[in-house]
Amino acid sequence: MLLAGSIIVSRAESPASSNFCSFQPVNNIYLKKYTDWYNFAATLQIMTKSEQTKAFIIETTAPLFNKKGYAGTSMSDITNATQLTKGCIYGIFANKDAVALAAFDHNLNKLNSIFQREMEKCKTAKEKLMVYGKVYANFPDYPFPSGGCPILNTATESDDTHPELRKRVRAALNAWKKNLTILVEEGIQAGEFSKRTRPEQVALTIIAIIEGGMMISGILNKPDYRTSIMHSITAFINNLE
Repeated sequence: MLLAGSIIVSRAESPASSNFCSFQPVNNIYLKKYTDWYNFAATLQIMTKSEQTKAFIIETTAPLFNKKGYAGTSMSDITNATQLTKGCIYGIFANKDAVALAAFDHNLNKLNSIFQREMEKCKTAKEKLMVYGKVYANFPDYPFPSGGCPILNTATESDDTHPELRKRVRAALNAWKKNLTILVEEGIQAGEFSKRTRPEQVALTIIAIIEGGMMISGILNKPDYRTSIMHSITAFINNLE
């Protein structure tokens, strides 16, 4: 269901107005072309025009960077996707690097929100750990960032070419490991897992299975491989008892 009073970016028709950048009310139907962006329309209405434009650029370019990578995404790609001028984009972001960092943060937040929603339905630490295998095994059924896992996608490129993105990926992996470690520790305290269980080792194993499974299934174009590999997470967690 689309929200009433939605807003959308429009581009100046006059070539002379190269720095023109604004939001205008339009028929809701046009927002369908902007993937998830229309979901934020209600929030955008209470933002300043600059904040609205920044949110729109991030939402629209996030799929580009996640699919094509930093090096593969050009400013022309960004202007074509947003239908905004370079002057408008550089009025919000200092350079392409800044757009890429914001896009990664957006994709990561989108990914984390999926697991947060699913874990809110769970009562035990074990059930929460099982969420990872369930979600990744049924990858197409969830609103993942377009292009797949942003951590895996960005890590494969940023290692040498973009140190700031590499920092973001390292921070994301460390936070993921920490959260998993805490869940395992809670499971041990609750008697769900053996006291001999090593929380950090379990966390790293789960991450390795997930990212390895996503990489293998993606490269070989075998979705059933991803499903099979993710099911091994369930077996692994059950063996922690």
